Formats: sequence, C-alpha cells, structure tokens
Amino acid sequence: MSDSRIEPRFHRAVPVDDTLERDVCTHCGFVSYQNPKIVVGSVVRTEGGILLCKRAIEPRKGYWTLPAGYLEQHETPEDGARREAMEEACATIVLSDLLAVYTIARLSQVQLIYRSELAGGYAPGPESTAVDVFRFEDIPRDEIAFPSVHWALDHDDYLQRGGTGQPFSNPAGQNGDARESVKRT
Repeated sequence: MSDSRIEPRFHRAVPVDDTLERDVCTHCGFVSYQNPKIVVGSVVRTEGGILLCKRAIEPRKGYWTLPAGYLEQHETPEDGARREAMEEACATIVLSDLLAVYTIARLSQVQLIYRSELAGGYAPGPESTAVDVFRFEDIPRDEIAFPSVHWALDHDDYLQRGGTGQPFSNPAGQNGDARESVKRT
C-alpha cells in the first residue's frame, strides 16, 4: 500500500487574480498567504500610575513594556488585550477605548493598543520578571522595550491632559525601526 500524499513544493509566483508574488504549491496550486501579525495590548491605569511589565523573554528581555502580545485565532482584539494583561501581569483589566493603531511594517505587525483600568491586583506572569506601577514622570524611559510603548504612553498622557484625536497612529516619521528615533510628543 503506497502513500498517495504528495508533499507540497512551493515556488514564488503571482497567483491568478492576484497582484503580489506568493508561495504557490506546484502540485495543487494552493496559495500560502502570509499576512501581518496583530498585536493587542493596553495602557493600564491604576493608583495614579501606569502598570508596566519587565520582560522575562526576548526580544528586549529585562526591559519594561505594556502588557501586550499576539492576538490568537478566533479571539477578539478586546479579549486578547484582557488575556495578555492576565498572562503578563496576572491582572484583570476593564477596557475603556481604543487608544491607537500602530504599524511596524518591517515586522509585519499591526498593533491595537487600548486604554484600560486595573480591576484588582497584579503580579509577574510567566513572561515577566517584575510588574510595577509608575507615575508618568517616573517611567524609566531608557529601559522601555519598544518604540511603540513610548508612543502609547505619550498618547495616553496627552489624553489624560485633556487632548483629543484618538485613535492615534505612528508619530510622524516613526516606523518603529530604532529606539534612537523615538521622539516624545
């Protein structure tokens, strides 16, 4: 008895009725679409400050970040943001609104960042070595993991001071490629 399955063999081609080159199976014509990853997270406010997590994993292990991560299959962005807060900070949060949609094209990421309030306690989860609440002026800016964390913190602060205009997007000229390029709003 022989196995009639044929291993897929992909080549780069523009599929029929498409405009971009994709991986296409030479045996059956299956198109393997690779689409952007969606990151969900939140700026969590409590006790007059903002909850941050110190990363226990790469990339940027040992640096502070918002509770955020990849959206799972069949999950709403809001549920994903709540799950990430629980996973990274053992925190139950109540979302209020969408703060920003950031894009990091080189990583094929779209980031949906919400504003939220802490609804209980917090502690480090498996992906965090520490979780702490910082007043905005005390945030360790030189120890922030990613440019989009700076953006979200600054956009949230702008709203806290009475500004309007959300949801925000990448600051002008910013694409998330280098920490040195972060400009405060």
